[in-house]
Amino acid sequence: GSPAIPYTDWPHRAGGYLLDVVPVFIIIFIGAATRIAFVIVLFYLAALAFWVYNRCVLAGRGQSLGKRVMNIKLVSEETGEPIGTLMAFVRDICHILDSLAFYIGWLFPLWDAKRQTFADKIMRTVVVPV
Repeated sequence: GSPAIPYTDWPHRAGGYLLDVVPVFIIIFIGAATRIAFVIVLFYLAALAFWVYNRCVLAGRGQSLGKRVMNIKLVSEETGEPIGTLMAFVRDICHILDSLAFYIGWLFPLWDAKRQTFADKIMRTVVVPV
């Protein structure tokens, strides 16, 4: 038979995700520390812009910054190709479902055959080593 697809393990996935979201919180924290409403709004907008560029545009091309550092990529389960900006955005929205059931969806890759979160199952995406 054909060799099994090497799906990315949970520590690499979690590491990539943390590298993607920590900068967002740092940007928001810095803005909030100023206690100046206008500056806070600017920093929130900067955080949103970073999230859109990193989690939607770059991830839609296959690798967010965190995934690039972890040497992994996000692809369509069916084509093996990047999913595009819009689908990466929808996938991030679907991650809400990973959190709703006591964050079980985020842990699903620990035992799932394809190491998918709920969002990955809905979107038919997988994360694989580069």
